Amino acid sequence: MKKIVECVPNFSEGRDQKIIDAISDAIRSVKGVTLLDVDPGKSTNRTVYTFVGDPETVIEGALAAARVAREKIDMRTQKGEHPRMGALDVCPFVPVANVSMEECVEISKKFAERAAAELKIPLYLYEHSQTLEYRKKLPQIRKGEYEGLAEKIVQPDWKPDYGPAEFVPTWGATVTGARFFLVAYNVNILGTSNQAHRIALDLREAGRGPGEPGRFKELKGLGWHVDEYNMAQCSFNLNNYHVTAPHEVYEAVKEEAAKINVGVAGSELVGLIPLEAMLKAADYYMNKENLFILDEDQKIKLVIDRMGLSSVSQFKPAERIIEYIIREEPNEPLANMSTRKFIEAINARTSAPGGGSASAAIAAIGSGLGAMVSKLTYGVRKFEHLENRLRKTIPVLHETTLKLIPMIDADTNAFNDYVDAMRLPQNTEDEKKARFEKMQAGLKKAIEVPLATMKIGDSAWEMMVEAAECGNIASKSDMQVGARALEVGIWGAYQNVMINMAGIKDEKFVTDVTAEAVRIKERAEKFCSQIQKLLENRKE
Repeated sequence: MKKIVECVPNFSEGRDQKIIDAISDAIRSVKGVTLLDVDPGKSTNRTVYTFVGDPETVIEGALAAARVAREKIDMRTQKGEHPRMGALDVCPFVPVANVSMEECVEISKKFAERAAAELKIPLYLYEHSQTLEYRKKLPQIRKGEYEGLAEKIVQPDWKPDYGPAEFVPTWGATVTGARFFLVAYNVNILGTSNQAHRIALDLREAGRGPGEPGRFKELKGLGWHVDEYNMAQCSFNLNNYHVTAPHEVYEAVKEEAAKINVGVAGSELVGLIPLEAMLKAADYYMNKENLFILDEDQKIKLVIDRMGLSSVSQFKPAERIIEYIIREEPNEPLANMSTRKFIEAINARTSAPGGGSASAAIAAIGSGLGAMVSKLTYGVRKFEHLENRLRKTIPVLHETTLKLIPMIDADTNAFNDYVDAMRLPQNTEDEKKARFEKMQAGLKKAIEVPLATMKIGDSAWEMMVEAAECGNIASKSDMQVGARALEVGIWGAYQNVMINMAGIKDEKFVTDVTAEAVRIKERAEKFCSQIQKLLENRKE
């Protein structure tokens, strides 16, 4: 899975469009980085950039932007309403997908180390990257702002974590670190700003002050009136949506508003949101209302409707959900072929696609038939008594099928590393050793791909039995074909595992993988036989 890190650098320039554009261009110039948003503010004299990349490219994007700021921003003349202490004032790194907070801590430290060395600037760590409690929060570090930095930076307790412990007049200092994704979220109130603020005080972590904490951790909030919308809003910042999620806040606002007889008219997401937060909301509403929804786009539509996310302006998932903005179409030429073209490709006088890709396709068809039978049974009035069983069966078979489809192309690509290794030079002993190690790694990959096909297919068997037991008997032959196809697909992947095993010199790898592959193959034979007998004996 692709690793995604978000970077949200705040620069102390919001008025000079040439500088704002130069920083944008620098970020865009880094291959592998996607600039998602540029939000300048003239009164604050500050611009917030949002971009994403993998753990390596996101550092390059931040450095590229910092280089431009070092050249073009002069803090000696910078004034604005927003608190600040440096040209690049704060540069947080945020885990979005398949990245841990610990990885983002290391990313922030690498950025700080390189920026300090190249640009000769002081940098402080904050949030998860900082271990000292007295300088962990941004307001603690930024206290005194740029104007007080010359005196502060030379104090032993305020020595920068990276870079010179001296005042750099044109730059100031930068704060960087790892933090959770911040969700900016407003709930519309059909009442006064005082009523909105009252609700926000009851919910935010700080509450109404010492001794009167609010309901939710990691939540900041206040109430205000928005002339543009002609209504009040509870405006929230969710510092950690894993702790307090947007849907929890929305439902709580509705509860508090009902207590004071105030209406709620939907909500508004400001900026971007991770897919995970939307899917968690979908799970909440599905459980609350006992809904059964499989497709991701339908889950997103459910959340948009239940939270009124289009109440102020249309919520467009492709423009608001981070993973949707940056997603790329999978490189699956075989899976995207027509059935005719795929069979013709197998029929051609070429070694690929071959048995491995065919096995993955056959296995996908097998679990897909099981899913089809279950879906055709679900929702039919005379089978209503089976709905609880089918709700457990359908998602497993549905997801198994979707996971098997990419294996069609993965198997054909599995030998690429091995073929590349074979082409390596072998003129010296070192070259021969390097070539051998690369070939061994390539062979292991060629084994691990069909083994993955086996594992994915194997995960479906218990639910295939369920489908055979309670699926509409009118689809008996479909289940019979499905079970046989899944077994054949696993058997074919097993043959691909074993044919490549002969070249592996790692005895432990051979022993362990062979045992696992045999176990999965034997389970497939057992379950297929069980399903065939079950279906033969079923009368209705």
